[in-house]
Amino acid sequence: MGIKFGDKVTLHYTGMFEDGQVFDSSVGRQPLEFVVGAGQIIQGFEEEILGMEIGERKRFTVPYEKAYGPVREELKFKINKSMLPAGVSVGDLLEVHQPDGNMFIVRVDEIEDETATLDANHPLAGKNLIFEVEILNIVS
Repeated sequence: MGIKFGDKVTLHYTGMFEDGQVFDSSVGRQPLEFVVGAGQIIQGFEEEILGMEIGERKRFTVPYEKAYGPVREELKFKINKSMLPAGVSVGDLLEVHQPDGNMFIVRVDEIEDETATLDANHPLAGKNLIFEVEILNIVS
């Protein structure tokens, strides 16, 4: 029968980019546990594990459209460089607080003479992701 929507699944995973670079893994840590269909993980990952059985291993690619979506240019914006904290470098992550109290994370994309470009896209946006998974447990 295998994994179906509503099941609580425990698994180990390793996530890689198309060049083989690992961006995240549960191996050597606590396994990932979630309810299939509850929106806790990316859509493409859930779709790929449906039907898998305890002990089964699988390698699959999740296209960016079913992962973190495309890079959205409207989520990149320039600010005056003087607004950056001291010592900030390209690639650093910063917390941005909005007037309404909401907070979001941005990556410093570029620093120029007078301005800096910040990117609020998810770091994995626009990337196809490869996963290797091993199903450890399924609770229906």
